[in-house]
Amino acid sequence: MYLEIVTPEAVVFRAEVDAVKVPGHDGEFQMLNNHAPIVSTLSEGELKINLTSGSENEIKRKDQSGFRTEGAETNVVYYTIKGGVLEMKDNKAIILAD
Repeated sequence: MYLEIVTPEAVVFRAEVDAVKVPGHDGEFQMLNNHAPIVSTLSEGELKINLTSGSENEIKRKDQSGFRTEGAETNVVYYTIKGGVLEMKDNKAIILAD
């Protein structure tokens, strides 16, 4: 699926991903390829993004602030948000994040 993260300043992330885990208003949930359409509010927490191996991602901020990896898992990226809205439709997820 294609994931895009948009903040008030810029589009900070664009990539093909295998999965994304988000902090939903009623609890954390994960979306995989071909997930059913959904719109959800997001609360403060961390996005866990599983990048598709071999695909090129585009982290727009030159300093990549806010994005991090843990350990040897270079295909997993974490990004902290203060809240936002998620829309998933036609295998494309857009996160409008604070």
